[in-house]
Amino acid sequence: MAVPNIVYIHSHDTGRYVQPYGHAIPTPHIQQLAEEGVLFRRAFCANPTCSPSRACLLTGQWAHSCGMTGLVNRGWTLPYPERLLTHILQKAGYTAVLAGFQHVVADVNHGGFTRLLPEEAPASKTEERAAAFLAEDHRVPFYLDVGFGETHRQGRGFAPQPQGEEPTDPRYVRPPAPFPDTPETRRDMAAYIDAARTLDAKMGRVFAALQDNGLADNTLVICTTDHGIAFPTMKCHLTDHGLGVMLIMRGPGGFSRGQVVDALVSQVDIYPTVCALAGIALPDHVQGTSLLPLVSGQTREIRREIFAEVNYHTYYEPQRCIRTPRFKYIRRFDQRQYPVMPNCDDSLTKDYFINQGWRQRTLERERLYDLVFDPRETHNLAADPNCQDRLEKLRQRLDQWMQNTDDPLAHGRPVVPPATAVVNDPDARSPAAAHHPAREFLGIYPK
Repeated sequence: MAVPNIVYIHSHDTGRYVQPYGHAIPTPHIQQLAEEGVLFRRAFCANPTCSPSRACLLTGQWAHSCGMTGLVNRGWTLPYPERLLTHILQKAGYTAVLAGFQHVVADVNHGGFTRLLPEEAPASKTEERAAAFLAEDHRVPFYLDVGFGETHRQGRGFAPQPQGEEPTDPRYVRPPAPFPDTPETRRDMAAYIDAARTLDAKMGRVFAALQDNGLADNTLVICTTDHGIAFPTMKCHLTDHGLGVMLIMRGPGGFSRGQVVDALVSQVDIYPTVCALAGIALPDHVQGTSLLPLVSGQTREIRREIFAEVNYHTYYEPQRCIRTPRFKYIRRFDQRQYPVMPNCDDSLTKDYFINQGWRQRTLERERLYDLVFDPRETHNLAADPNCQDRLEKLRQRLDQWMQNTDDPLAHGRPVVPPATAVVNDPDARSPAAAHHPAREFLGIYPK
């Protein structure tokens, strides 16, 4: 097999809310990709906030291991950019190209890219820049990073429906699983559906360019998102509503024939998969596991559990979790009693939740869910006397992972942000409220 090209095409805040995961959301191009490639039904991000999630995928490490614990637009940047997939692919002879949005390094020149297409054609759209690059004559293998922001909230809403099409009628929409069926939640979800339709149309332009230029057969397409959708209790949360992501891969190495994989996989597993396909020795820092044995049928599972964490979004809210095929265990490491409103994007659904008393609902230090009988993670079993053995075993497995990965929380230390970091007042209502220097506001910096 020739060394494959790689297209990493990704979105903001899409979760699994696209057509091939069974939702009434028309995304035909993403559906076609799934029917031609491999759909991972139980894929999870490693951190359900934007920059850390992407950094985990692109370094093959957990967030506290790669050092990316907060948002680029809040003063963070990946402290070890040399670990990025782009750098190792460049060393192996790839051209590394950026055609859209990245959210991992504050200075894009540290991102390991050979070419920055936005600088070459700033007025054109991301999908057109990507398509123009794919139409070029390629003498060496390429890695093309195509990032879209359509399903990220724009203010309180989303990107509009595709040009020339009617907006989704909210009267006939079903809200996401955690929410009651109300006019507010339906309107909010209808706006998300329109954004997902726009995203699909733009991704479809890139997929078509691969086909039109004879590149589809030898290009690994990695289609994913950073975390769950931007609704309350989803994005920035460690339930499956926040961690669950679409992951569809198509191309050489067995990523074909419309396979559906139910095994647990993490986005940290993508990096070692790319290295294996490209014939690149795996760097020592990588903590993920290649997906190739799973896709080829050599094994039915590559991991017994996935781990994930939250550190900073707009404020410090340290949490860790372990998820097995059957159970989810989540632990908080702060003393906050009530939800951090700025850690939730503004929306109609957020307003509805607040009006129903969300701000006064107390937070639980530990949570245990049986994902067979409680797939929506609403019934906490941590205090159930019949579940204490299970709780203790999961505690121990989480503790061991934290120790093995040198998590500062395992040693009783806080996760310290960079000196440039800013945070919200946790008692504010909105992430758009005043920002404060973390150094002055948090009081957790070493003396």
